[in-house]
Amino acid sequence: MPFPLYVLTGCTAVGKTELALRWAEQNGAEIVSCDSLLFYRGMDVGTAKPTSAELARVPHHLIDVRGVTEPMDVTHYVTLARAAVETIVGRGRKVLVAGGSGFYLKAFFGSVADDVPVSASLRAELSERLAREGLPALIGELTRLNPSGLGGLDVQNPRRVLRALERCRASGRTILELQREFESRPGPFADFLVEVCELTREKSALEARINARAAQMLRAGLVDEVRGLLEHGLKDNPSAARAIGYRETIEVIEGMLAADQLGLKIAQNTRALVRKQKTWFKTQLPDHRRIDASSAEVATLFK
Repeated sequence: MPFPLYVLTGCTAVGKTELALRWAEQNGAEIVSCDSLLFYRGMDVGTAKPTSAELARVPHHLIDVRGVTEPMDVTHYVTLARAAVETIVGRGRKVLVAGGSGFYLKAFFGSVADDVPVSASLRAELSERLAREGLPALIGELTRLNPSGLGGLDVQNPRRVLRALERCRASGRTILELQREFESRPGPFADFLVEVCELTREKSALEARINARAAQMLRAGLVDEVRGLLEHGLKDNPSAARAIGYRETIEVIEGMLAADQLGLKIAQNTRALVRKQKTWFKTQLPDHRRIDASSAEVATLFK
């Protein structure tokens, strides 16, 4: 029988961290992060990264594995995640994947679409074009190459637009053609029995948590954190620099947003992200359990 692999997900601020810790403690598990920002060293306050005390409670994997200027892609993530899972299983312990980043989360129950060979020259050409002409130019070319649509691509995410255009240019095929081809392949964790639990929370309660989280980030020194990260090249990594909490703080530092509006803007953009996450969970997750985080019992998270 395949070895089980447990996935605990849910939108930003729903309360994944504490329930993941408690489940892991009670079930002899180790946690593999599936959060696209926890990879980066130094991005602590704005990501609500687990504290040192929380990290000490349970072994964690794939946190602080990249410098802030080192982009992560799904192919590299799968390599690291697969190695972590095999190490945990080799110790006879259970695996709990925790996080809400759909692009990486999908690797645990489906194929990934980043293995089209892309030449260094093409990658450099498109990266330079993104820097020179901006995201709309790349979206325009991608739209022309994909008359049947972009297949739900997040066109607000520069890295994803860039990678999609690279794959289309390199393969001569459309996004939808590439999606169909890759979805027919077994995923990188097809040899595991994957169980998924999505944490939910009533809208008003979730919005209150989002507001409290934004306020806590400011109290904890988000602006100082971002100033330091800018000195270490944060803007060289567009995905990290555009992350909620970071992009708004950069706007304040660069004089494009009033400081007294920072918390409100972060909360507003977080609510927009949550709406997108909920749509993704509804349309992309396989059959799974949905449990209200406000009353969740650790014993009921998985079958």
